[in-house]
Amino acid sequence: MAVVTLDRISKRFGGGAPPAVDDVSLTVRDGEFMVLLGPSGCGKSTTLRMIAGLESITSGTLMIDGVVMNSVPAKSRDIAMVFQSYALYPHMTVRDNLTFGLRRRAIDRAEIKRRVDAVADMLGLTPYLDRRPYALSGGQRQRVALGRAVVRDPKVFLFDEPLSNLDAALRVRTRNELIRQYQRLRATMIYVTHDQVEAMTMGTRICVMNQGRIVQVGAPLEVYNNPADTFVASFIGNPPMNLMKAELASASGVVAARFAGVSAALPGFGERDLAPLASPAAIIGFRPEDVYVARPEGADAARFASVRVAALAAEPLGAETLLVVSLSGEGEELVARVGRDVRASAGEPITLWLDLTQAHLFDPQTTRALTRSIET
Repeated sequence: MAVVTLDRISKRFGGGAPPAVDDVSLTVRDGEFMVLLGPSGCGKSTTLRMIAGLESITSGTLMIDGVVMNSVPAKSRDIAMVFQSYALYPHMTVRDNLTFGLRRRAIDRAEIKRRVDAVADMLGLTPYLDRRPYALSGGQRQRVALGRAVVRDPKVFLFDEPLSNLDAALRVRTRNELIRQYQRLRATMIYVTHDQVEAMTMGTRICVMNQGRIVQVGAPLEVYNNPADTFVASFIGNPPMNLMKAELASASGVVAARFAGVSAALPGFGERDLAPLASPAAIIGFRPEDVYVARPEGADAARFASVRVAALAAEPLGAETLLVVSLSGEGEELVARVGRDVRASAGEPITLWLDLTQAHLFDPQTTRALTRSIET
């Protein structure tokens, strides 16, 4: 078992600054790949370093398998950490980098050889065992750093933005390698990143952090489809969710929204869903893939609202095009993810169709999401 429990963990540095990590509670299950996701300065790396024992804990309790670790030194926590900078010993060969930690623990030579040979074969490092780090590519160095962690057979693996130094193509290949190794090892892994693509493709669960606090924890698609607030809605997704001002009204159990110059009933929302609002004002959101240049054939017309817009730019990406438009008289922009053959000139008038069944509502005061109580 390797369950990591954070109970109201906080970290404060000197100088009267706000806490870097503020009252964080999280349980990472045995064998789970947990991703800590958020922008720079949100506290995710500090949280990871407290788990590793590289930062002291100001308040709260950290447990691994039910044992309190607050005062346990890093070397005694049975964790392995992979850093952004690889942190390989430049004067040692790959083999020596892999064996160094094991030799320090006085493990039997035969067992060291067995582990190193197995990990080198697993990660495709066997041909490079006698090379030094300077003779390796960035991806190979990262595999050595991963192998040095795997060979220790720890309870918990910690990753601090390990792919940030790689170019785009190599990042994809190494990410896929990490996914394969996780599926093979099924160990408890905690991975820090600011890259939402890494979070969505790698994590069994995502913990979204902002300003030192946890905003939302859930499976990747759960977080994407049901963001807890406007921060998650705008941080998860590329392009992010379109957010617009709206006025809400309800009558006879039907909730209607006025936004972007149109009025439309919102399927799935009932009068009681509006209870958290202090006024009729709200924020309505649509993912770019729920905005169409033509209403889908055969779809129920009541599901869609049409808005008249002016094109600002069409950004062809090969497989698709991002259409950026301006809402007439609203001073707001909207992005639609449309087909690769769509073209538009700046200023060209366009009618877009918004899928109302996929609308999200948020409280403008608290920024928290309003939940749907009716099945659509």
